[in-house]
This record gives sequence, structure tokens and C-alpha cells, in this order.
Amino acid sequence: MQKLIFIAFGGAIGTLLRYFVSGFDYRFSNGIFPSGTLLVNLTGSLIIGFLWGIFERFTFSPTLRMFIFVGLLGGFTTFSTFNLENFALIRSGELKIALANILISNIVGIILVFAGFMTVKILMNSLKGGI
Repeated sequence: MQKLIFIAFGGAIGTLLRYFVSGFDYRFSNGIFPSGTLLVNLTGSLIIGFLWGIFERFTFSPTLRMFIFVGLLGGFTTFSTFNLENFALIRSGELKIALANILISNIVGIILVFAGFMTVKILMNSLKGGI
């Protein structure tokens, strides 16, 4: 139960950090390019790589690891975890699996966003016509 509380607390902090970093950047970019999201994703990737390097060299409690990696960075950006997993695959020589994960996650992810959006649009149109 303690791990779940630490993960939830880290997630709350990470989510608030993402909100503030993205919002701060949004004021300067005028929302033309999603630079706030890009900044969060790239920063999270740098931080998770840096911390993973430290955590490989020194001993930290599993609870602290969960707080930082699953909670804080998971709340800040899930993109950093995605990149860490692909890095681990590449590092262990699983290039084809990493490439498949990258392509499937991105291409299918975009297709599913479109599918979800269109499903709502179709449902709303059918409800509108039936009322």
C-alpha cells in the first residue's frame, strides 16, 4: 500500500509539473507548434536516462525508484518510459523489437486517436438524428 501512495504522490507532482511547463511554453509559442508537449517529452527522456544511469550505479530503495520512474516521470510524461524501454531493447541488441515497438506505438497510436475521435463523431450524429 505504501508503494501505491508514493506512486500516486509522484504522479500528482509529475502531472502538475507537466501542466506548468507546457503552460509556460504555450505562452511563448502561441500554440502554433506543440512545443510544450515536445519540451516535456524530451526533458522527461533526458531526465529518465540520467536517473537510470545513476540508479544503475548506486543503490536506492524500490519505493524511491517507483516514486520517481512510475509516479513522477510517469505523471510528467509517459514518453520518457517509452523511450527508456526502447533504449533497453536497443542496448540488449533487440533492434527489430525496438523498431517494431516505435513504429507500432506511433502509427497505430495515431490511427487509434483518429478512430476514437470518429467513433464519438458517429455516435453523436446518430444520437442527434434519433432525438
